[in-house]
Amino acid sequence: MSNTFTNLLSDVYAATDVVSRELVGFIPAVARSSSAERCQLNANAIRSGVVPANSAAGDVTAAMSIPSAADQTIANTALTITKSRYAPFSWSGEDQVGINSGAGYLTTRQNQIAQALRALTNEVEADLASTARKAASRAYGTAGTTPFGTNLAESAQINKILLDNGAPLSDKHLILNTTAGAALRTLLNNPLTANAALGNDLTKQGVLIDVNGFAHRESAQLGTVTKGTGTSYVLNGAHAIGATSIVLKTGSGTVLAGDVLTIGNYKYVVKTGIAAAGTAIINAPGLLEAGSDGGTVTIGNNFTPSVGFTRNAIQLATRLPALPQEGDMAIMREIITDPRSGLVFELAAYPGYRMVTYHLMIAWGQLAVKPEHIALLLG
Repeated sequence: MSNTFTNLLSDVYAATDVVSRELVGFIPAVARSSSAERCQLNANAIRSGVVPANSAAGDVTAAMSIPSAADQTIANTALTITKSRYAPFSWSGEDQVGINSGAGYLTTRQNQIAQALRALTNEVEADLASTARKAASRAYGTAGTTPFGTNLAESAQINKILLDNGAPLSDKHLILNTTAGAALRTLLNNPLTANAALGNDLTKQGVLIDVNGFAHRESAQLGTVTKGTGTSYVLNGAHAIGATSIVLKTGSGTVLAGDVLTIGNYKYVVKTGIAAAGTAIINAPGLLEAGSDGGTVTIGNNFTPSVGFTRNAIQLATRLPALPQEGDMAIMREIITDPRSGLVFELAAYPGYRMVTYHLMIAWGQLAVKPEHIALLLG
């Protein structure tokens, strides 16, 4: 059995405090299951039930017998652990002795742990950002135009989308890209220092302002989205309200997952794209207006997204990578809970000949379980 990092823990937790100053937006805002359990890669960690809409409403009529049973099929979605990642750094005895004449080995190692935590946390955040924006039900705003230029109307409109889709009234979050965040600060002429991040309440971490039904946060992982090459597409056949399969004809080029299609008066986000004319899938709840054969479909321009959602619309599960019952070659091993993000990491040391390599490790998966409760703000 490997030893624990008894004499290294102070460095480890000092490092988590260092990395926590770089705030993330999605990790503290989504529904999360983070534990020190080990898991199998590509295995289901969480299943969420999906209850269908109730379309069997009827008139109440007096009778001597009760109405027939109203059975429903309850579907489910499985959140799978899809990534098992590590961030390494190594030291030889010569390196340790040499650096002690300058910056010092312990100080440098602490900073390396901080950078490893930062790298893996940012990977988790980036995956959440990508999943969230591609799963949005609809979009609002103008591609290439930063929101909050004159007022807070954009977040009010994102809230309207969620309310129209039946989303809960509480625990909603709008994760802004840093350009939109800067515009919000400028608009309010207030530093908005996210002072809640200095406390221990992870649900308040990084909140800039709470207004229009959203806790507004920022994420550094919301970069520019490049649209597909599709152009000149129109609807192939009539499309009913609620349709999610959008059949396209006439045009050419690709339509990518995450692209924004304007059909009638609304903007929809593509779930499954196409390489040429065919059937693209948009996210639930589908079309709000019926579409006619030959109806115009406009593919939006490149944009920088912000994403509004309810907490339970997006799930994140993190575990520790699998380990044989007999252990492996690590000489020391420690489980670390990041006090800021709440993510659980494993730190292990593997010996070589007059040197040692450290691995910081985590496994995770994410899933958007309720697209109706996610909306995209274009910028």
